Amino acid sequence: MITLRELTMDDAPALQRIYRGATLTYIERRALTLDEAVDLVANTLACARAEPRDRWAFGIAVEDDLLGMVRLRRRNDRHATISYLLREDSWGRGYATQAVAGMLRHAFTTTGMTSIGARHHPDNAASGRVLQKNKFIYRGTRNGWPSYGIHKPGRSTP
Repeated sequence: MITLRELTMDDAPALQRIYRGATLTYIERRALTLDEAVDLVANTLACARAEPRDRWAFGIAVEDDLLGMVRLRRRNDRHATISYLLREDSWGRGYATQAVAGMLRHAFTTTGMTSIGARHHPDNAASGRVLQKNKFIYRGTRNGWPSYGIHKPGRSTP
């Protein structure tokens, strides 16, 4: 069972471990230095204090071990995109599926969002299964990346 929690500055070394190795195969960035991890946490904390708020990020933890992050980014008044990342030694345990479910609950009950979009690396079928398990609908391929969407439960699609 995971916990979604706010990041703290003490999480920078754990984020540095998350942003390395096989995890980088599926995202468009290089490994983080410790200074860059500190900057990432600081930026995340600053976004949490911004008004109006347009980004939400939570650490994905099992017990006291930070394994990843799940993020929501506002694209307009009612639509956002979700992304998630796990340390490679935690893949295949359902943690990403749980984290996405938790962020969707947050998005649809707290942020005012009514639709969420997502995409995943074309070679990362497991990430597509995470989205499908959370009831995202496949929308096709955009710029080579599989694209998905979900609407707030009880709200009809446009």
